[in-house]
Amino acid sequence: MPTALSPGDPYPLGATWDGAGTNFSVFSQTAEAVELCLFDEAGAETRLELPEVDAYVWHGYLDEAEPGQLYGYRVHGHYDPEQGLRANHAKLLLDPYAKAVAGQVQWDQAVYSYVLSDGDDRMIDWTDSASSMPKSIVIDAGFEWADDHRPRTPWHDTVIYETHVRGLTCRHPEVPPSQKGTYAGVAHPAVVEHLQRLGITAVELMPVHQFVDDQYLVERGLRNYWGYNSIGYFAPHNGYASRPGQRVVNEFKTMVRALHAAGIEVILDVVYNHTAEGNHLGPTLSFRGLDNPSYYRLDPADPRYYADTTGTGNTLNVSNPQTLQLLMDSLRYWVLEMHVDGFRFDLAASLARQFHEVDKLSAFFDLIHQDPVISQIKLIAEPWDLGTGGYQVGNFPVLWSEWNSRYRDSVRDYWRQENTSIGELALRLTGSSDLYEATGRRPWASINFVTAHDGFTLADLVSYDHKHNEANGEDNKDGTDDNRSWNCGAEGPTDDPEVRALRARQARNFIATLALSLGVPMLLGGDELGRTQEGNNNAYCQDNEISWYDWEHIDADLLAWTRAVLHLRRSHRVFRRRRFFQGRPLRKLAAGPGQADIGWFRPDGRLMTDSDWGVGYAKSLGVLLNGSSLTEPDRHGRHVADSSFYLAFNAWEEPLQFRLPGPKWGGPWRVVVDTADTRPVPKPGLVQAGKPVQLLGHHFVMLECTARG
Repeated sequence: MPTALSPGDPYPLGATWDGAGTNFSVFSQTAEAVELCLFDEAGAETRLELPEVDAYVWHGYLDEAEPGQLYGYRVHGHYDPEQGLRANHAKLLLDPYAKAVAGQVQWDQAVYSYVLSDGDDRMIDWTDSASSMPKSIVIDAGFEWADDHRPRTPWHDTVIYETHVRGLTCRHPEVPPSQKGTYAGVAHPAVVEHLQRLGITAVELMPVHQFVDDQYLVERGLRNYWGYNSIGYFAPHNGYASRPGQRVVNEFKTMVRALHAAGIEVILDVVYNHTAEGNHLGPTLSFRGLDNPSYYRLDPADPRYYADTTGTGNTLNVSNPQTLQLLMDSLRYWVLEMHVDGFRFDLAASLARQFHEVDKLSAFFDLIHQDPVISQIKLIAEPWDLGTGGYQVGNFPVLWSEWNSRYRDSVRDYWRQENTSIGELALRLTGSSDLYEATGRRPWASINFVTAHDGFTLADLVSYDHKHNEANGEDNKDGTDDNRSWNCGAEGPTDDPEVRALRARQARNFIATLALSLGVPMLLGGDELGRTQEGNNNAYCQDNEISWYDWEHIDADLLAWTRAVLHLRRSHRVFRRRRFFQGRPLRKLAAGPGQADIGWFRPDGRLMTDSDWGVGYAKSLGVLLNGSSLTEPDRHGRHVADSSFYLAFNAWEEPLQFRLPGPKWGGPWRVVVDTADTRPVPKPGLVQAGKPVQLLGHHFVMLECTARG
């Protein structure tokens, strides 16, 4: 083992191999000394004190350290929780800048800095944690990217597929056993082909930063399947690697390269709001032991405790410049070194809390806005957290898109006959201009979704009235109670053909509404296959068949139908407008039909009036999208008129006749989407202007007109 460190350099932070040796650098403002701990294959440890400190960055250079070297840190300093100080050199700490991690946390007394049996975090524990801790790995960052290039899909052409690395591939019959549940599995040609044929332009991967399985889950035989428990913001999670050690980095890069070659972008769901170390009674794994008051928000009235706006026990202190640097360095690393195309920020409102209130002009957003790298990629906010004033849908700055929960709730409520007005539905169908237009944003600021990982799958949304989370071991008390579901006549599986047909139609109603709304559609992975979680709407801990996609028993009709409606969206720019409609959905159109880009109609074929919008919770609506008025150039700069479309929505249980608009609005028309039909092809025959079209209960129909009167 090596015995001496030279001073080295304070930057870059982390472990950087230069071909001859490795520079080690770590930040701690509260440390009195920092030891670099090196481990051989047998687990034997060598400790070397970092010889230099500049601006609270401790550093040293080691000639003999090569890629594959396992290491960690020990920090000497004060352990005084009542002052917010938690240094304990008996605890091995992961490098916050580690590019790869080996092993998992072994849950025992050793990983806690206080005596568990006493339950008092002020009583220090001196048990050495090295044998219970994962280790950081020195890596060789070299990789052959060949001709890899970013697809750079424009926002208005983007279709997002939210998925999970393990869940997507664990049961796929064409993925080799050694690659199931891995980055290599996602890159498998059969998986990539499925995404391409579906019409997906971007995969949004649930957390792939190194994360920790919570102790309380491990003790119950469960795992943190979703991964919202990060401990390493630079390291791909080693549990998703087909091969161990530093090779996980190249496997992740190979996945990105394969998806890019297929024209598919990679967006990462990132958890920069909290870490796996929990509250004051949590383990000491990295940040807490390095510099507790710099990395975490502490209660100003009692620094022993943590300010928690995330519901996880702690919140990262983004008002601290070093923590901000960590986040920005992490983002740049994933873009520049790992070639990802964007990020979805979990509980993003927490990152906007400069002090207490959510502030969209906070330092974090200022840094993002001016950064020449991060400002140029896709940025998506989950625009809420659990703190006071944390619901911030519509309030994020320019450059940002948002998960639009208003869209989700309105569309669900409309089709299940709950309290959504026609005016509310109209706003959501047309890009939510009420939320985004006044702040200079475009329709693509709205990430439209009906289902997501957190909640029912689409199949369960139309099959269950109540959650069934018994497998989680929490007496079915976890998960939200208001699931905005509608079970179409029975709870759970049924052999009743009428109920099954109604459920299938409702599923197609949701997919059609999502695909044809203005904004960016996000499909929950597996919904196109008819995936069920058996009514579990909070499968965060289910790393098993409950969560994994069942590729052997798919709904082939729904898959073909979803492909067809997404292809229709891709083929017509009127569904992918870059600007909001000018016709106002809540008042009568004043412009003539030749100029109006949208028209709103009653089922009798008449234009909606102000009084019609105010009738309350009406459940039928006709919408005409005027493709010939589209003035935006296509991607080649050509001004080419699109088709016009008439969309008929009927959420009543009873059938309803819709009369098409008169000849001045165009005609004849042909049916191109019909949710009562499992066939994803246009129906033969034409319907003349002003003639009726019969809809069933809970039914959506769309007609296309290629000529105008």
